[in-house]
Amino acid sequence: MPLDVVNDEGFQLEFSEEQQAIQELARNFAQNEIAPVALQYDESQEFPTELFRKMGELGFLGVLVPTEYGGAEMGAIELALIVEEIARACPSIALGVAAHNGLCSNHILQFGSEEIKQKYLPRLATGETMGAWALTEPGSGSDAGAMLTTARRDGDFYILNGTKNFITHGSVGEIAVVMAKTDPDRGKKGISAFVVDKSMPGFYAAKKENKLGMRSSDTASLVFENVRVPVSHRLGEEGEGFIQALRILDGGRITIAALSLGLAEAAVEHSMRYAFERKQFGQPIAEFQATQFKFAALTTHIEAARLLTYKAAWRRDQGLPYTLEAAQAKLFASELAVRAAEEAVQIHGGYGYTKEYPVEKLYRDAKLLTIGEGTSEVQRIVIARNLLRQS
Repeated sequence: MPLDVVNDEGFQLEFSEEQQAIQELARNFAQNEIAPVALQYDESQEFPTELFRKMGELGFLGVLVPTEYGGAEMGAIELALIVEEIARACPSIALGVAAHNGLCSNHILQFGSEEIKQKYLPRLATGETMGAWALTEPGSGSDAGAMLTTARRDGDFYILNGTKNFITHGSVGEIAVVMAKTDPDRGKKGISAFVVDKSMPGFYAAKKENKLGMRSSDTASLVFENVRVPVSHRLGEEGEGFIQALRILDGGRITIAALSLGLAEAAVEHSMRYAFERKQFGQPIAEFQATQFKFAALTTHIEAARLLTYKAAWRRDQGLPYTLEAAQAKLFASELAVRAAEEAVQIHGGYGYTKEYPVEKLYRDAKLLTIGEGTSEVQRIVIARNLLRQS
């Protein structure tokens, strides 16, 4: 049975003048401010606080947040453009921008009370502090129903206990959206979401991960020991946390697709530059058909990833369902990023395996994109289920 594509008739990959201006602003900042220090932060594994402060001033940390809460009040397309351009300079820093906007801040924006929005969104939108989003645990990744963190009701508070790991901004962020079981017997239907901040006793960061790539992106464990969280900090009703998380992840997958797109573009750009400079057998390696075929395949796939990514972003901005499109974009673009980075190292030969050229870093950064915010396997499940449901 043919799938219904009527709702996509208005989509075209053409950005408005304002969107182009935002893209240019992000590109200039990324190339002038981020690119020159990307390897430095990768080597030190230091979180680039000053760069994020500047991005907060530019509105890059409150892209989706309304102006009444200190944000830039833009859409999914603008966020994708910003993340893509930053990823071309440093995927690790782009990951922080994507997670901050798409996960913690967006969860509060979508499901928080007016009181909670007023309290936390201005701090997040301006970059006063970074936001964390805590779903994954040591024993539960894709299987969220297996989480062990609990939130027990005690009058006007919940008592939160448990551990989360692989949390972006776990060490540097002061505000976190945390998923915990308020009714452990109900599995996924017993999960609720809470806003927790580090002014609450018993909430602290633990182990910071020493990672293969994305090394300037802060990743750490979070610990909750009898943390008293006011009932007013619950997002929505009890038992809604897992459904909320799925909706937030849909949007997050668009930004990861945009990040992947930017990484793949950077891999090709660096490789083309090198291919014209590097000579073998008396001519630039760009003249060899084997090299040309790599560029032909990669650039074709990049354009396909671009269409998938911005189609998903467009549907989100139009208020249309986008779960399927977000999963398709994330799957295709993230796997392309890994392939593009690998081919870039191959084109550079032995030099690609050294830190003398930036493709070595891209190669290490790329792999996380097929794992975080839903593995490639999970994306295939989401795509298949949605296709069967539509049919």
